Amino acid sequence: MDINQVRYFLNLAETLNFTEAARRSGVSQPSLTRAIQRLEEDLGSPLIYRDGKDSRLTALGRDIQAEFMRIELALRNVREHSESTVLGRRRILDIAVAPTIGPAAFAAFFDAALGELPSVKINMHQLLAGEGANEVLSGKYHACILPRAPRPNPKLNVVPLFRERFLLACAESHPLAGKDVVSTEAIAAYPYVDRLACEFHTEITEHLMDHDAVMQPRFSADREDWVQQVVAEGRAICIMPERSIIVQGIVTRPVEGISLERELVFVTVSGSGTPLEIRKIAQSAARHDWS
Repeated sequence: MDINQVRYFLNLAETLNFTEAARRSGVSQPSLTRAIQRLEEDLGSPLIYRDGKDSRLTALGRDIQAEFMRIELALRNVREHSESTVLGRRRILDIAVAPTIGPAAFAAFFDAALGELPSVKINMHQLLAGEGANEVLSGKYHACILPRAPRPNPKLNVVPLFRERFLLACAESHPLAGKDVVSTEAIAAYPYVDRLACEFHTEITEHLMDHDAVMQPRFSADREDWVQQVVAEGRAICIMPERSIIVQGIVTRPVEGISLERELVFVTVSGSGTPLEIRKIAQSAARHDWS
């Protein structure tokens, strides 16, 4: 097995097309085909079902794809370490965050982390719908911040950060802002905006219905800034995490009978293939005072 086979197979696994995989790999199709056949001979089992246009990975092929992704990530880390050392370049770390997580709790943390790692540059990205820990395993991101822990996986390192409650959010001038605790009956009396991107959307809806508050929002959005602007102007109310406010003029209040909360986590790939810098940031996250 050689490095070229790793690259060839990853291109084939992504395209499921020998011609396109050969083009991406910069070799002829017969050369790529022979390399894949040698790999299958070495491993003793087929990696791809060859069925014309319906080619697909075998179970072993899917497992090998995941392992080869880790190898490719490790090789990329080696190259970046070399460039950082020899050329004095900064190490660039790509970290993604779920769109429902506000930045307020993280500014001080990342400022401190960058202070401890002067050769590091952090690029923050927003996770797209359906993305999560798999994007860390694939090497798309070095780490991600999620609103709940992914399924247990020995290939992942998961660092709990902090817990936050789901509370009623309303404008500072809203009638409900003057209450210490808001009843579900009071919530039902005002226009409600639906946060479509919320990972706990179903749980929130069920909690409200269980307490005889059937909300019928006439405005919904999957962008937090749009939802929060509507709330800040007093045009509607919503249920949201207490530390995720990004628009001024919003206050939060507990809702009677509702005790939903979430635990944010910092997720990286486990093991030596993870860049040293991202491991240090994960260790800093574990020690940080998130209160």
